[in-house]
Amino acid sequence: MSEESQYVYCIVESDEARNFGPVGIGGRGDPVTIVSFDGLGAVISPAPLRKYPVTRENTLCHEKVIEGVMSQDYTVLPVRFGTVANSAQEIRDVLRKRSREFKDLLRDMDNRVELGVKAVWLNMEAVFKEVAEENVEIKSLKARAEKGATRGTLIRIGEMVKDALEKKKDKESAHILSPLRRIAADCKVNKCYGDSMFLNSVFLVDRHRERDFDEAIERLRAGYDGRARISYVGPAPPFNFVNIVIHWGN
Repeated sequence: MSEESQYVYCIVESDEARNFGPVGIGGRGDPVTIVSFDGLGAVISPAPLRKYPVTRENTLCHEKVIEGVMSQDYTVLPVRFGTVANSAQEIRDVLRKRSREFKDLLRDMDNRVELGVKAVWLNMEAVFKEVAEENVEIKSLKARAEKGATRGTLIRIGEMVKDALEKKKDKESAHILSPLRRIAADCKVNKCYGDSMFLNSVFLVDRHRERDFDEAIERLRAGYDGRARISYVGPAPPFNFVNIVIHWGN
């Protein structure tokens, strides 16, 4: 009888046997444990499937297991969602072959956490008014449109407002990013959604700088009081900075 397949969540530094409880993916209550080789460990659970659909339930389970491991004072290297090995031995082989890579990454991520920051304008009517007031050409065209405008003029105004709004987003996001980047070890700016969101970012921050980061966020919030909402989440594993991809048999 062949050994059961294993789902892989993350890589940690460990030589110890560890059971994190019956929280494995798949809904069977499978135990999450560590398989190790030469100071490296892979956090795994028995895999009832070979391929996992990208559902909210599955992705949340994957992330929660990694978050739970991190909460036990492990530095974690998240592995891509849906990674399944044929056996524990196959995982040990990867730990052996990629030992230097994983150990270097663990050193880079040691005592660092991911913090997410988003910013959303609260009153878009006021923002669009600001855009029009700040741009002389838009202001002039809108004044002419009030006396009667062609469809082409209205389309032109819409295009100019859209372009000016993107520039305003860049300017205001830079205002938030600047002090936070000085605290963080790394930063990634992700795509914004909708007109009102002007910042969607994640930061890699040393744990001893978390208080500095918290205080910087509070200062920024005070400056945007009533005008924008700055959402702040974390600490979390470095999902946006590490995503280990494993090709079995290579």
